[in-house]
Amino acid sequence: MTTMLAVQLVAGRSDELVVTDLEGIRLIIFNRPAARNALSNAMKQALVACLDQAGKDDNIRVVVLTGAGGCFSAGADMKELRAGAQPIRPHPGEALRAFGKPVIAAVDGPCATGALEVALSCSFILASAKARFADTHAKVGLIAGWGMSALLPRAIGRRRANQIMSTGEFIDAGRAYDWGLVNEVVEGDVTERAVEIARQIADNPRASVEGQIGAMFEGYGASLNEALEIEERMKQSWRAGRTGLFATDPNTVPKT
Repeated sequence: MTTMLAVQLVAGRSDELVVTDLEGIRLIIFNRPAARNALSNAMKQALVACLDQAGKDDNIRVVVLTGAGGCFSAGADMKELRAGAQPIRPHPGEALRAFGKPVIAAVDGPCATGALEVALSCSFILASAKARFADTHAKVGLIAGWGMSALLPRAIGRRRANQIMSTGEFIDAGRAYDWGLVNEVVEGDVTERAVEIARQIADNPRASVEGQIGAMFEGYGASLNEALEIEERMKQSWRAGRTGLFATDPNTVPKT
């Protein structure tokens, strides 16, 4: 049996956040499997810093976010929080939503609570057949703070989000797909599939990809007319200063 990509990349590594660049794709792996990849403050800060650096690096076109050990993440480290760890700002959800490049969440195994907020803050989610999703804030007496109440209803509808957030019940990959939470359920290696899609994205002109992502993000929740105005503004900005539709900017010339 082929070794899973995430397993290969974390082998022999003690880093709790393993970062590997693959020809324009930054692969970020939560690597704390003994704690179900729970996000300590150090991991949160490292993720935010890694995204900040990737945003400034023109060689990085797409980010893939996944977890090691058959688990995406259990969310924030509850032991650390109970011990008095202070919240960090920007938190991972804010950093992901402010990131101007595509981010694919590749979910294998449990993705719970803060980790679900992280996944929802990505551009889209791929799930392995073993993926499971839950929001357990209510079970432990907490209130979501990384965007759950805003993002989950927009992904799956208010009534379904209400059920998930109120019960803390896990849903499997099949239901997550049926409800529109994930784009694909992958029978094989979900990280490899995410990298495959990331390569397709990276082959496209960067200015087009990032401009359209920006227009969608800015226009989400706006009225139709407002969203159309945002797209028109994006298009005019994109064309400004060019003598032709694609000009000579390598970030706007399509590959042949």
